[in-house]
Amino acid sequence: MKPLSTTDRTRRRVAISAASATVLIGSIDAYVLVSVLVDMIQDLGIPANHLERATPLVTGYLLGYVAGMPLLGRLSDRLGRRTVIHACLAAFAIGSIISATATGLVVLAAGRALQGLAGGALLPVTMALAADLFSTRRRAAVLGWVGAAQELGAVIGPLFGAGVAALVGWRGIFWINVPLAILAALAIHFTVPAPGADRRGQRVDFVGGSLLALALGLLVVGLYNPEPESSVLPSWGAPVIAAGAVALAAFALWQWRSPVKLLDPAGVRWRPFGLSLAASLATGAALMVTLVDVQLMAQTLLDRDSAGGAVLLLWFLIGLPIGAVLGGRLVARFGERIPAVAGLAAAGAGYLLIAARLPEVEAGLALAGIALGVVIAPLSAVALSTTPEGQHGMASAAVVVARMMGMLLGIAALTSWSLHRFAEATADLDTPLPFGMSEAEYLQQQEVYLEALDAALAAQYSDVFTATAVICLAGAVAALGLPGMRRAAL
Repeated sequence: MKPLSTTDRTRRRVAISAASATVLIGSIDAYVLVSVLVDMIQDLGIPANHLERATPLVTGYLLGYVAGMPLLGRLSDRLGRRTVIHACLAAFAIGSIISATATGLVVLAAGRALQGLAGGALLPVTMALAADLFSTRRRAAVLGWVGAAQELGAVIGPLFGAGVAALVGWRGIFWINVPLAILAALAIHFTVPAPGADRRGQRVDFVGGSLLALALGLLVVGLYNPEPESSVLPSWGAPVIAAGAVALAAFALWQWRSPVKLLDPAGVRWRPFGLSLAASLATGAALMVTLVDVQLMAQTLLDRDSAGGAVLLLWFLIGLPIGAVLGGRLVARFGERIPAVAGLAAAGAGYLLIAARLPEVEAGLALAGIALGVVIAPLSAVALSTTPEGQHGMASAAVVVARMMGMLLGIAALTSWSLHRFAEATADLDTPLPFGMSEAEYLQQQEVYLEALDAALAAQYSDVFTATAVICLAGAVAALGLPGMRRAAL
């Protein structure tokens, strides 16, 4: 292979940097509403004691993010990365304008869904671009930086939202996306190569992509529960999940009969590809459990407010981008298997440390964050190396979708189980009442009651994080089947 010139190397670095910047923009918007949600719903006339009505703002973004990703990833294989990134940035800007000018919840939710659809596709398309531009040996390090851009959004998003809202109001959060999208589109246009003629003969399975989008969208809506403390699924969960299963079966039947497939099985090394998806599922479950339960633990067991919970969660979030960069470097040296297995095993150790040292959880959170970050690059690299070049967009989307579905499934299952355990532990506790006893006796009984309640809460969270450790270790077992040093040496 002819060595690349300095100009070509620089052009490729600039191209992947510009694409990674688009990933960061989309990722920031996934988390940007966390700190301004109350202000938004008050402006829309929703009472503060009915926050559940704002659920569509979250599920709308999630719905678009997950549902359209496989089809858009496949379209990037057909139309080229630059074309799809341009389209996504345009849709992201339009969704931002709709959100910024919305005066009602329905319109705002629609704008957020369009933002999610566009922002979600940017990650797998950029991962596929990394495979287009860089050799197998260098690809993992680049994927680590792309993963770091994605995870950095979780750290920056709430702070960015709060800062912009303090200066110009929450609508400014969306307006600022428009010039950012234009600048990113210009950078992409002048750095990312246009699609080659070899892509023009490829066909895209729009029917299969639509069926899969419908199935994933229904599963997202059915699994997302705005009130997990009351039940494992929302009231609409069971029938919507059933409809999603039917759509998934229809997709499988269509793929079996259709001559054009969303992911053509020819040339795919299914065993390592499937194992990378399984490990991604476990990673997603651990991520979401941490994002939800650390906040809950901070506000119930540790008596912190929401800001204190956010500060505690930073111990985990800051580690994710650091680990992502580290993981890319480790793959380049050791292959995919070692960092994937070590990362998931170390994450399991971090969650066991959290469970054992409650309420001193900072060290365990930091370890788990860095360790889960390490896993991002090797799992992405396996998906790309085990699929043909013309299917890298779809393969990258599959990894991200697996992680997102793991997030939804993990929090639904573990929340239900932990609430059941808590109910069992507190079933025999009697709430003390200040009647028929002296004040001293009442205060003594109240102290005993609160201590028992804290013990039950500690046991609940200990069980949750222990179960999360088991999920990580199961992911590590799956990662044992990933390629090793042989792939890194190519």
